[in-house]
Amino acid sequence: MIKMEKPNGYIEVTNNYFANLVGHAAQSCFGVTGMVNSSPYQTIKSAIKNKTSKDNSDQGVTVKSVNGNLVIDLHISVSYGVNISAIVESIVNKVRYTVEEATSLKVSKVNVYIDALN
Repeated sequence: MIKMEKPNGYIEVTNNYFANLVGHAAQSCFGVTGMVNSSPYQTIKSAIKNKTSKDNSDQGVTVKSVNGNLVIDLHISVSYGVNISAIVESIVNKVRYTVEEATSLKVSKVNVYIDALN
């Protein structure tokens, strides 16, 4: 749960919402073939979830609040033969813009880890 204090009160946003928002934004970028589990916990969670739902956009996403700003970690797989630096730059810009527009919270860092080539 991400909790931010504003002049008029508190804003609480669940990690699941952020993970889905970030996952959809990242998967919409050219060259991204999917999200990759970043931890054993996410592997087990997605195995259980896949039995009930086909949406796996939150896998491979970690969102943390550090000093009032968000730090986002993404684990992705990309298509073979694409320019990785261009893909990463596109993902960072798209994710930062999407999160800041949807939540009005500042994203200080987006870390993209490429775990697989397809």
